[in-house]
Formats: sequence, C-alpha cells, structure tokens
Amino acid sequence: MTRALWLAAAASLTVSGCAVGPAYVSPTPAAPSQAPFLETGKSPAFTGEQPQGEWWSLFADPTLDALVAEALAANTDLRIAAANLAQARAVLRETRAGRLPSTSIGASGTYARQPGSVTGIGPVEGESYDVGLDVGYQVDLFGRVDSAIRASRADADAVQAAFDLTRITVAAETTRAYTDVCSFNRQIAVAEETLRLQEQTFDLTRRLFEGGRATRLETGQAGALLEQTRAAIPTLTAQRSAALYRLALLTGKPPAEAPQQVLACQAPPELDRPVPVGDGASLLARRPDIRRAERELAAASARINVATADLYPSISLGGSIGSTAGSIGGLGKSDGFRFSLGPLISWNFPNMEVARSRLKQAEAGGDAALAGFDGAWLAALQETESALAAYAGELDRLAALRRAAAEAGEAARIARLRYRAGRENFQVVLDAERSLATINATIAQSEQQRATNLVALFLALGGGWQDGAG
Repeated sequence: MTRALWLAAAASLTVSGCAVGPAYVSPTPAAPSQAPFLETGKSPAFTGEQPQGEWWSLFADPTLDALVAEALAANTDLRIAAANLAQARAVLRETRAGRLPSTSIGASGTYARQPGSVTGIGPVEGESYDVGLDVGYQVDLFGRVDSAIRASRADADAVQAAFDLTRITVAAETTRAYTDVCSFNRQIAVAEETLRLQEQTFDLTRRLFEGGRATRLETGQAGALLEQTRAAIPTLTAQRSAALYRLALLTGKPPAEAPQQVLACQAPPELDRPVPVGDGASLLARRPDIRRAERELAAASARINVATADLYPSISLGGSIGSTAGSIGGLGKSDGFRFSLGPLISWNFPNMEVARSRLKQAEAGGDAALAGFDGAWLAALQETESALAAYAGELDRLAALRRAAAEAGEAARIARLRYRAGRENFQVVLDAERSLATINATIAQSEQQRATNLVALFLALGGGWQDGAG
C-alpha cells in the first residue's frame, strides 16, 4: 500500500464525525413555569412544599401501600411497558454497533473449466478452493451514524418516560380503586343507617295506624320511602364489587383472587395536612409525559441530521485476506496467501431528490414534535390547575354538606317528636327524613369525589416513578 493511500485513509478517518444539520437545543429551559400555581394561593388546602415521590404513603394506610407495591410488581400494563423499554434499548445497542467495522468469513470450493480463449494456452480444467476474511468500515464523515445513535438514545429515553408514566398511572388507578371500595362501603353504611331510621318511622306510623291515629296513606308513604332506600343498597354493593374486581386486575389477579382485606375499609382515606404541590418548574421535571415529549423532539432533531447527512457521499474502507489453492491441502500455504486493500475509498452518491424529500419529511417531523412538546407542557399546567381547583372546590362542598346534614338531622328529630305527639302532620316528617337521607347520601358521594379528585391531583403532579424507573 503506497504512502499516498495511507494518508488518504488517515485523512478520511480524521474528519469522520463532523455532523451536518442543526444542533439540538432543548426547549425545556424556555418553557413557561408558573411559580406558584394559580390555585395554590386561593386555598389553605395546598402548600408550596415539594410533593414526595410515593405520594400514596401520605395516607398512612398500610393496606393501600401494600396494594400499590403489589400492582407495581405485577401489573400487566407495566410488564408491557417494561418489554417495550427492553426493545428500545436493544435497538439502541444495534444502532451503536454501526460504529464498528463489519466482518464476514467465507469459504468456497469450485470445479471449473476455463476456455483457451481466456487462458491463451488452451483449455484448463480443475479445482479451486478459497477461504478468507473481509472487513468493511463506513467512515462517519458527516455524522450520520452518530446522529442515528442520538436518535435511538432519545427514543429509548422516550420509552423510559412512557414506562414511568405507566408506573404512576398504575399507582393512581390502584389508589382510586381502593378508595372506591372504601367509599362504597361508606355509602352502604349510610344507606343502612338511613334504612334503620326509616324503619323506626314506618313502625311508628304502623302503630299509630293500628291505634287509629294515622291513616293508611301515611303508612304507605313511610313504606315507600323505606323501600326506596332499601333498593339503593344492591346497586352500591354491585359498584363495590366492580371496584374490587378492578383492583384485582390492577394487581395482576383474576376476580376470584380479589383482595378481600380491603372490605374492612369503612371510609375513603383522606389527608390530615395540606397537599404539597410544588410549583410549575418542579412539575416540568416530575411529569414523565413532558419528559417523553422532549425526548421525542430530540429524536426528531437527530433524524433531521441523519437526513441531512444523506445529502452527502458516503465513504467506505475495506480489505480482505485469505488463501486460494487448487486443492484443500494447499490452503494456508504461503504461495496461496492473498490480500487486497481496494477499493480503499468508495464514494456512493445519493439520489438527491429522494434525499431532499426525506430531509423535508424529517423537518416536518421535527416541527410536529416541537408542537407536541409545547402542547404537553401547556396541557400539564392546565390539568394541574384544574385538579387543584376541583379538589379545593370539593373540600368546600363537603364542609357545606356536613353543616346541612347537622341541620337536617335536627329537623328530622323534631319532626318525629312533634308527629308522635300529634302536633305535626306526617308530610313534614316525610319531607324531613327524605331531606336527611338525600344529604347523607350526598355527603358519602362527596367523600368519594374528594378522594377521586385528590388522586387526580397527585397524578397531575407527576410523582411516583422516581424510585422504580427502568
């Protein structure tokens, strides 16, 4: 190999890796970060402290903690997300291998006849054997391989963020299913207590009717109200069963193996402290969907560089060594040794129209990814502010309902006493008890909604993936 060829090879290797195309700059630092959230200053239910990762532990409920841990270990959606992550990492390893030279080992044996017109000395007939090693290396002169690796790495990061998003969603849905079971237990208990009070009223009207002091209309009205309350209990029981089966699914079990221990929970869990929510800047770092959108944008940017590199020629270096002989026994002998170093440099010029079209496609993909990032960030702010408002609003609603229940309970008690003494008609009692039953049922539903809104708030805040990611 001449000195000039060595210099040409060295020069091409020296300039390899000079990427073409735009340099990627993350838009994260420029994203608008609200500090604090708009709703934080409107309600004492929130504090600007940073929320902890495993937010469900704030409920201090060992049963809930165990269920979430079980779901994070066995949930089928998480298993799918983990498999997708392993696949993305394998693709990254494959792309990184593009930096390495390619090798191939070959062996052949032929029996052929060469005509005299080729040999010049008459026909030649005989055996020929060959073994050899071929090595090829593509010089990454314009950074195509490096850009492809950056794209694959960003893809893997995006899939990791998707895994983290699945993780916090599973934790939230498990908590929601648990609070639903507890809430339906509470609603069933309220309905049964209301049923007990209405049975007392029905017994009272029946006795008064038998004594000639009440009418059949009054006993019929009392009985109808009683049965209406009784009719609500099977529906609540079915809803509780559905929540229990959903909990089984989330923890990777069939309905027959649903966790029966949660039936002991008689009220939805609640916090005894203000909710730590942090601010917009910390939200940006916590939410996996925003991180996924940013990594998808980075991958799209790297693919623009790949498409740009396709506008330029590619350079390949190659060589081979081996042995050729007229018999198998002659392989490996010095007189059969061969080698080649050519073509040392080969230039493959692309179809420019195709390359330019692919570049336009990549640029359009980059624009879409940037819009996706902006949309994810704005949606995160909107979702969090809405969740804050919904939780604070339900707390105020629940407080008002409890005050109303106290008044309605006293009114129903007085109405029953006056009716028993013959100083009030039964319609007043009926209206008072119907009002009390409605308010108590609404309180139980509001407690469930408060728990649901709190789970939605923690999900919007984006924590819960940090200790178990990837």
